[in-house]
Amino acid sequence: MKIDIGIPEERRLEIVEGLSRLLADTYTLYLKTHNFHWNVTGPMFTTLHQMFQLEYEELALAVDLIAERIRSLGAPAPGSYREFARLSKVPEAEGVPEATAMVRALVVDHETVVRTARSVFPAAEAGGDEATADLLTQRLQVHEKTAWMLRSLLG
Repeated sequence: MKIDIGIPEERRLEIVEGLSRLLADTYTLYLKTHNFHWNVTGPMFTTLHQMFQLEYEELALAVDLIAERIRSLGAPAPGSYREFARLSKVPEAEGVPEATAMVRALVVDHETVVRTARSVFPAAEAGGDEATADLLTQRLQVHEKTAWMLRSLLG
């Protein structure tokens, strides 16, 4: 059926493109954070292991929300490693870095996701898509706070 939710098709497709990039960034960050949760070692093991778990659990919920917003806008959500690799600005982890390097990498990655989310606002606003704007605002708050908390671990 044709979608008639008050957002012109051209705008919907522009919003979907941005949300697809956000989904890819978020999923890649989820995978990296889960990897770090499994593989962290050192004096801060317990703190980081628990922190990374809270983060990847939140990210797992977020990917679902973003993908479902894409579906609500009438498009298929990307869902393969190949698509995510093409769309994401978050790099995959190489090997197993030491704990401090993990934290530094995650700070950079959360900030990358923030920039991606911000880049979708103009399309959402131009299309009068308040639901996407609200989702973006929520994601910004989570990623900015997480980046701050991770930076704080570095002193």
